[in-house]
This record gives sequence, C-alpha cells and structure tokens, in this order.
Amino acid sequence: MALTTSFLDEILAFMPSDAVRLNDLEEFGRDETDDYCFEPDLVLFPGSAEDTARILALCNRYKVPVTCRGGGTGLSGGALPVKGGLVLSTDRLNRILYIDTANLQVTVEPGVITQVLQESVAEFGLYYPPDPSSRGTCTLGGNLAESAGGPHAFKYGTTRDYVLNLQVALMDGSLIWTGANVTKYATGYHLTQLMVGSEGTLGVITQAVLKLIPAPGADLLLSVPFYDLESACRAVSAIQLAGIRPSAVEFMEKEALEMSAKFLGITMPFPAEVVAELLIELDGDSLDQLYPLAERLSGILEQEGAGEIRLADQADTKETLWRLRRQIGHAVRAHSTYKEEDTVVPMSALPSLMLKVKALCRKYGVRSVCYGHAGDGNIHVNLLKEQHPDPYWNQTLPIMIEELFEEVHRLGGTVSGEHGIGWSQKRYMALVMDPVQIQLMKGIKAVFDPLGLLNPGKIWEA
Repeated sequence: MALTTSFLDEILAFMPSDAVRLNDLEEFGRDETDDYCFEPDLVLFPGSAEDTARILALCNRYKVPVTCRGGGTGLSGGALPVKGGLVLSTDRLNRILYIDTANLQVTVEPGVITQVLQESVAEFGLYYPPDPSSRGTCTLGGNLAESAGGPHAFKYGTTRDYVLNLQVALMDGSLIWTGANVTKYATGYHLTQLMVGSEGTLGVITQAVLKLIPAPGADLLLSVPFYDLESACRAVSAIQLAGIRPSAVEFMEKEALEMSAKFLGITMPFPAEVVAELLIELDGDSLDQLYPLAERLSGILEQEGAGEIRLADQADTKETLWRLRRQIGHAVRAHSTYKEEDTVVPMSALPSLMLKVKALCRKYGVRSVCYGHAGDGNIHVNLLKEQHPDPYWNQTLPIMIEELFEEVHRLGGTVSGEHGIGWSQKRYMALVMDPVQIQLMKGIKAVFDPLGLLNPGKIWEA
C-alpha cells in the first residue's frame, strides 16, 4: 500500500531518524518460513512502550496494516507483512528491566534474546526453561506470540507456563497491563493467557513479567539408539509409566542426525541398523542423585528394544549432542527445499503418527526426515523436495499435508504444537476446529482490532 505523506510526517515528528527505515526492506519481508517474501512499506524501531502505542494509534487512524517482528526466526510466517504497510521491529525494546530474586520473577522487553535472558538469570542461580532451538537468535516477544516450547517443555512446560503479566499496546493507542505479578490469578477473564499464543493479532507486547525457578544443580544426557521407529516412540510412554520425568526426551531419525553432523562438520558413527535415537536428559540436585536414576532408566529402555546406550556426563560431549539436535532444522534446510509440519498428538499416538508419515512418503515417493519433542508428542515432520520437479512438488505437497493433518486430528492431535498458525498453516485450521470455535476467535479479534489492521492475514482464511 502507499503510505500517505501526512502519516509519514506524523511518524517522523516523534520517531528519531535512525529508528525509521524506508529503503532496502526485503529482509523484513522474510522469516524462516519456506521462501515467502512480502516486502513492507516502512519499518520502525520504537525504543519505548509509549512510542509503540503511539505508532499503533496512528496506524489505526490512517488504516495502515502493522506487523510486529522479533528475531525473524518463525516457521509459520507469523511475522510476514502479507498486506504490506508497516513492520514494527522490537530490536530496540531489548532490555532486561529487573531480575527479582526475592519473588523469582524477571521483567523484560520483547526484543530480549531468549538465550541472553537464560544466561543472565543463571548468574543468580535461577532458570528460565523455555528453549526453542533458535534460542540464540529468537526473541522473547516472538516466543510469547507463539507460546514457544523447545526440548525442556516435556518437564517444565512451554512459554505460556512462565508468563505472569504483560504490558500490551493496543491498536487504539491504549497501553494496558493484562494481569498482576502473582502466581495465582482469578480476577476476571485471563487476558494474559489470551495474549500468549495470539501471534501478534490482538496487541503488541511491550513488557513481560516472567516466572523463574531455581536452576537444577546437575544434569546427565543419554543417547539411546533404536532399530525401529515404533519402538523408539513406544519407549516414551514406558518412561512415563515408570514414574521417571526426564527434563527432555528428544526423538531424531538417523537421517536427521546424519544431516546435522554433515552440516556441522562433526564426525560421528551411526550404525547402519539404527533408524532413530532418543536424546534423554535427566536433571536434579546432584550427579549422585542422577546416576542411579540413569541406571534405572537404561533398564527400562533396554526392555523396550534400545541398543547400546551412551551416557554423556561431560560438558563437551553434552554440548556436541545438543548442537546436533538443535541444528537439525538448519541442516535439513541446507540439504533440500522442504516443508516442515509441526504436528502434535497424544504421546501414546506417536507410533501411529510415524507409521502414517512413512506410509504417505511411500505413497507419493517423497522422503521425510522427522525429529522433535517426543516427550510431549510434538514431532516435526520435514517433507523433502530433493529431485522432484516443481510441478509434481507443488501439486503433491498440499495433498500430503492435508492427509497428514487428517490423521493427526483423528489421533486426537492438532496442526501446531509450538510454531503457530501464521500465514502458512491457516488453510488447515478448518480440519481441526469447528466453525463455532473459529467464529468465536474471530469475534475476539474484532474486539481488539475492529479494522483488522494488526498482523492481518494470519491464523484464519478470510
């Protein structure tokens, strides 16, 4: 859209020139979702909540679409300015405002990098568990928008479980707090939880008060090979039934590990007969507490068909294994054009999900690489284009995805566990939600943003 001179004049009247960008905007039209690009007309970098609210009020008055952007690491197109207009970057809203050790809380701005927060609170013996694979580059604002998870969600929960209160700028220029800085809240509708996972469609988060916990004193990592996919998936249920609660249970197909090792230039032996591995982390007060637990866990895994289990208790070995896991997404991207689906099903349905994925791949001649958070049923299914010509890929891919999500829904799951719906997944919402649910959500959107200007074109089809 063409921005009017009056709108730009009003913006420039209070925004410093180095916080306004009118040219070379292509990078702000992309994230890590496929190869989409929607270039905006203007990018602003507000440095305060008040400036953010003022910008939104002007966008509302001039009917300018506005899309909030954090680190640009999203995988569902949530930060893509699909209607043009203005991108509001949180790059300058990047301060850790207050670490409250007495109440185990931290107040932050949305542009803080997730790993920076984790390392900052660790200095006080505290822990912020949500840790997406992109934690070194993603921002807390983006994590809040998608209710991001990560490997440690199995034991500790997702971003949603650590949010106490939010300061939010609304489209009319209002600046509100959604709740209170307390762990219990039963005072009217829970606006805080409504904002988390709303993908920037209801308001722009300008501050967040997050819950912290004491940091565990020690951890162990087990690399557990399996000779068939179903056994690896079934082992997850066996672990829980035994009353063991690892801090992470990650599933990786052998191909995923091989791609990641190649991408990182790491030489690791992967026996030919192994088809998948579980990466299982235990944490607690001390290694003396964890070693007997690891021994008990190993016995359970062997009964479920595991091969030779490797125990990593040294920092460098653990770091290498976690690097392999966290870089799989980048490795797959470097290998081939692909489409990643963020499927999530009840834990007991994981074997059925994997059988369906492989049956679809045989049916359509497309290879898949699967990995993810087996502990909470959240598997990332990567479908690889590889040698397929564009016409076949473009025709076949939507059919495969729809069949996959129909099975996910039948198994009691849904289309996204942590990546969100955004732009790329909205066509599948009707597969898992009935029309009444969707209309209720659209009604909530209309209350917060009557003109439909805030992150337009996301979550639902028009």
